[in-house]
Amino acid sequence: MAVGSSSFRSSQWKQLFALYKLAEMGAHRRTIKVSTEYFAEKMGMSQQTASRYLIQLENEGWIKRTITPEGCLIKIADIGMGQLNTLHANLRMMIESRYPSSVTLEGTVFTGVGEGAYYVTREGYRKQFVEKLGYDPYPGTLNVKLNSDYDMKAKAELEAYPAIEIQGFKNEDRTYGTVKCYPVIINNRAKGAVLFAMRTHYDASIVEIIAPNFLRHQLKLKDGHKVKIEAFTSS
Repeated sequence: MAVGSSSFRSSQWKQLFALYKLAEMGAHRRTIKVSTEYFAEKMGMSQQTASRYLIQLENEGWIKRTITPEGCLIKIADIGMGQLNTLHANLRMMIESRYPSSVTLEGTVFTGVGEGAYYVTREGYRKQFVEKLGYDPYPGTLNVKLNSDYDMKAKAELEAYPAIEIQGFKNEDRTYGTVKCYPVIINNRAKGAVLFAMRTHYDASIVEIIAPNFLRHQLKLKDGHKVKIEAFTSS
């Protein structure tokens, strides 16, 4: 599953709710006649706000609207139906999936021993990171110590879910094992990936994250700062 796979912007959710209420009244099947006063009651908001949503839906091309003295004639347009169908598909996939779409972990940033940079830059791994994650990772990892037993349990559960696999390889020096990756969003701002099974001296309470950028600089992080990590499972 891609990071942030929902195709809806946060600013669209109220518009989607308005579209849903119109569909409840049958506007996905036929042209309905509705006053802004009645629509406002259905939405549980002021008439002025409800009217503004109808204008926004029309401007987005989600509905076709004709204003008459008796009220608005409204039919959900093809673009609007596409939005409803996408919402339906996302909800169905979420509800019917055997796995949760994401797992959230919380922890504290600390300075590691620098071994992450060594493994991330091995060419056998790096090429696969570029191919499967879509970016060349910064040469190092953000090290996070999980805050609680709950987070430790959540991490263990995450590791049992489908992941992006980075295959192991051999070179003239040694053998490198398979690595499991879960795409993540850190603090709702920066993308990266949690790594599992990379050879490490850390215990199970530690999470190592790679990213296309130097996360400490991008997110202005220092040792002791708390971070929230949303990890996405692979479908």
